Amino acid sequence: MKSAWIRKAHRWLGLVFSITLLMSSGSGVLHIVMTRTQQAPPPARPSGGGLEPASIQVSLADATSASGGTGPVMAANIRAISGAPCYQLFFPGEKTPRYVDATTGKADPQLEETYASQIASSFLGGAEVKKTGYLEDFNDEYINIFRILPVHRFDVADGKGTRVYVSTVTGSVTRHTDDSKQFEASAFTRFHKFGFITNKDLRDWLLGGVTGAVFFVSLLGIWLFFLTRPKKRKLEA
Repeated sequence: MKSAWIRKAHRWLGLVFSITLLMSSGSGVLHIVMTRTQQAPPPARPSGGGLEPASIQVSLADATSASGGTGPVMAANIRAISGAPCYQLFFPGEKTPRYVDATTGKADPQLEETYASQIASSFLGGAEVKKTGYLEDFNDEYINIFRILPVHRFDVADGKGTRVYVSTVTGSVTRHTDDSKQFEASAFTRFHKFGFITNKDLRDWLLGGVTGAVFFVSLLGIWLFFLTRPKKRKLEA
């Protein structure tokens, strides 16, 4: 009875470890394919086309007062938005910045989306973009490896499902993908990191346990190799 249980456990453990190795090796091959077949994204271009410093007519102090923000200014940038210089002001506890036209001194909250659209279009070589989302949390496509939140999502009607994620805080595109690239990326995540398990704690424990067991069994295999090596025969006198 005991030997039958051991054989059954050995058989199932072998299946689990084989599937784990199959997923790891398969995702490794997929990673190589992705790096060889996916085209590089369009070159990044500064958005806004530059600005003339002399056109700035409003001081930072006046812009801060006009913005309506409370507390000290954590950071302040000058951004060229739709060809005009604008203050981008960051206040404590606010996820998105406030904007004030540096020429007129008028606060305009709509400049956040205008600036995001400008970044996306400039990155894609002037393509017409459509806003399709605003993320404050990571999801299956925009995962935590991209680090930056919040971000705006913009899509392009090019038949390939091209979309970009934009951060107005950094003034850059944080992710660029399309349907084909995302299919490969999703497959890699599911095979390599058990992405099909939605609970992160459970996923990490299971992934760590299975890969740790594979590592331990591999060490046992190496130890067994040396343990069962042929013994040298003693020369007879």
